[in-house]
Amino acid sequence: MSSSSSRFVVRGSRAARDDDDDEKKRMFLKKKMKLSARRNVMMKMNAMERGGRGDLESSDTKRAYEIWKTCDAVCFDVDSTVIDHEGIDKLAEYLGKGEEVARVTTQAMNGEIPFEKALFYRLNAMKCSKEQMKEYLEKHPVRVSPGFRELREKLREKGKAVYLVSGGFRQMIHPIAEYLDIPVPTNVWANNLLYNEDGSMNEQKPFDDENEFTWRAGGKALAVAHVKKTGNFKTVVMVGDGATDVEARAEGGADIVIGYGGTVRRASVEKSADLFVMDFETLEQAL
Repeated sequence: MSSSSSRFVVRGSRAARDDDDDEKKRMFLKKKMKLSARRNVMMKMNAMERGGRGDLESSDTKRAYEIWKTCDAVCFDVDSTVIDHEGIDKLAEYLGKGEEVARVTTQAMNGEIPFEKALFYRLNAMKCSKEQMKEYLEKHPVRVSPGFRELREKLREKGKAVYLVSGGFRQMIHPIAEYLDIPVPTNVWANNLLYNEDGSMNEQKPFDDENEFTWRAGGKALAVAHVKKTGNFKTVVMVGDGATDVEARAEGGADIVIGYGGTVRRASVEKSADLFVMDFETLEQAL
C-alpha cells in the first residue's frame, strides 16, 4: 500500500473518532435536558407545597399536575403540537398557496375567525386533489415535535389511552398516528376530505360535516366528550397550542387543558390553559 493510502486510513479513523465524539456530546446534552426538565418540575411542585406560585396560582397548578398524573386518557392536538408545523400550511406551500392560507390559519388559531369558515376558505384556496395529497405525503415524511415520542412511550407505560383530536385532515393525520402506534381510525378524530370521482376536490362539500366533529368551532369539545363517553374514561386531558384546544374544556369535555408553546407560543392560550408548558419533557417527568 502506498504512503498516500496509509494517510487516508488515518484520516478516516480520525473522522470516525470525531463522529463518536459528536454522538457522545449529543447524548450528554439530551441527558442534561432531561435532568433540567425534571428539576423544573420538582421546583414547581416544591414551590406549591410551600404555598408559593407556579405558572398559575399554586392550588390550580397543583390540581392540574395531579389530574395530568392520574388521568385515564390524553387527547393531543396535532399541528404545532404533535408535529412541529401546521400541516395545512405546509400543504398550501406545496400547492403554491402558502401565504394566504397561513394568514387564515393564524387567525383561526388565535380565535379571530370561526374555525369552520377558516377551514372552508383554506380548502377552496388550495383545491387539493387526491393525487396531489398523495404526492405531498410521499415527499414529506412524518416529523414529530422534540420529546413527543418519549412522552408517548411514557403514557403507554402508565396505561393511559392516547388520542389525536385535530382540525386537520385524516388523510394527513392517519400516517402520523400509525407512525406513533396510535390506533387508526378509532383513536383519531379529524376532518375527512371529500373528492369527486375524478379525484378532484369536492368544492361544494370539501369535507365531511356529518360524521366528524372538528370541522366547526367547539368541535374538539364534542370529540373529547365522545372519547370520554365511549371509552368510559373518568378523566381526560386535552393538550394543544391553539384556541380550539382550549375550547375542549367545555362541559362534558376535557377536565383540563394543557397549553403547549414549544412550536408557537400563543399568549391567549398561555393565559387560558390550566397549565402551560414549553416542552414535552416537562409532562413526561411529571407523570
